[in-house]
Parts: sequence; C-alpha cells; structure tokens
Amino acid sequence: MESHDLTVLSIGDQVPEDVLAAGTDPTAEDVTRAVASGRPVLVTLGGEGAGLLAAAAVYAWLGVRHFRAPATAAAELRQVLDMVAAIQGTRPPVLSRRGLA
Repeated sequence: MESHDLTVLSIGDQVPEDVLAAGTDPTAEDVTRAVASGRPVLVTLGGEGAGLLAAAAVYAWLGVRHFRAPATAAAELRQVLDMVAAIQGTRPPVLSRRGLA
C-alpha cells in the first residue's frame, strides 16, 4: 500500500469504477472477506470525531483503500491513513527523530 493508493471521498462523491463498496461501518470480518476478493474496497464511515478516525485506522490496516466520510473529517482522516501507512512501512514517516534522550 502506498499513501497515494488511499482515497478519501466525500459522502456525495462518485464511487470509482471496479471498487467494491463494503457499506457503512462494516464488521472487520466483512472487510477481511471483501479485501480477500482482490478488488479495491470502499468503506463509508459513520459517526464522527475520534470514533470515525479509529475505525478508519482499523479498516486501513485490514486493507481498505477507499474511504467515504464527511468532508469536515477529510484532513484528519488523511492524517490517520498516512500514519497507518507509515506504521506498516509502506510510506516514510513525515518526521523521524533519532537519539532522543
């Protein structure tokens, strides 16, 4: 997964072609099955705030590549997705520090 492979869509945006929509807040089991299909997966995030961001982190870790959320959450959502990619080692961290004492 590369950072540019992760897409953040607003609620009204068109779903990209050949993307499997897993629904709104699907279970981890449903997402795992959808990702196993080999098609890119879209999850619509319900809720707001920290809960929305935590769910997005889990879905990204499971392999979801497209996220639909309220436009007001786009910046924070992008930050979470970039963080997950950095933890997984698929993109460099924005900032790294060594030798902190």
